[in-house]
Order: sequence, then C-alpha cells, then structure tokens
Amino acid sequence: MKKLLLGLLFFTSIQWSNAQTSSLNTKSKSDQKTEQELLDLSKQKWQWMADKNVDKLAVLFDDKSKFVHMSGTWKKDEELDIIKTGRIWYKNTKVHDTAVEIFGKTAIIWSRITLEAIVRGNEAVTEFTVTEIYQKQGKSWRLLDLTFSSVRDTHQIQK
Repeated sequence: MKKLLLGLLFFTSIQWSNAQTSSLNTKSKSDQKTEQELLDLSKQKWQWMADKNVDKLAVLFDDKSKFVHMSGTWKKDEELDIIKTGRIWYKNTKVHDTAVEIFGKTAIIWSRITLEAIVRGNEAVTEFTVTEIYQKQGKSWRLLDLTFSSVRDTHQIQK
C-alpha cells in the first residue's frame, strides 16, 4: 500500500511539475539541446534496430536494461539476440509525435509510432506508444528501458 501511495504521490508531483513547466513555456538552450540530442539518439536507435546493428545497440543498451514487448519482458542479451536472429525485425519505424522530460541524469522519451516488423516470420504493422528511459553515464546516454504499449491510432502524446 505504501508503494502505491508513494507511486501516486510521485506521479502527481511530476504532473504538477510538468504543468508548471508548460505554463512557463521556457526551456533553456541547454535543455533544448539535450532534448534534441536524445531525440536524435532515439531515431538512430530505430535505424540500428532496422539494420540489425547489434554492435551499436550493445553499446547503447545498459547492461541491466529491460525490454517490454507484447509477448514478454526480457533483458539486454535476449533483446540483442532477438534482433540479431531476426525473431523480430524492426523493418521501419514511423515516429508520429514525441515528448521528452529530463530529470537530472535521467530522461524519458514517449513516442507514438507505427512499427512495421517481421515477428517470427509474420509481417505486422502496429501502433504503439513507446517509452524509452535513458540515463546519462559519463558523456553518453544509455538506454535503461524500452517499453511498447499498444494504443489506438487516435492516441496522442501530451506535451
């Protein structure tokens, strides 16, 4: 029960903080630069996934990273193997809209996407909201979590 209450308090404080930030509508040039750096990295990640470039992805993915898909949850090594072997081939990802929030050395990107993929030999085109959590480690951002959530095509990311 304590965890639930703490979670709700945390979520409420984030929402309040976002509302305050939105109402001021001011972002420093540094924050804007960091947001763009993260969006570029996210875009590059989708391309590396499409290209099955597991060497680049292995550097991006934190050793403790988690991946949540419609069929299960697994860690870095399993995700890399899935990409390398083509069990899931992320052929093309169309990003429709995004929102980025930065919390110190942690950043979250929410993206509404259409994913064209081959999943265990079957072609699939699916709408998702994807949540990516990154952490700044030294001079580089590392992916901690990638979660796919199935949504309706009318879903919009609130900024």
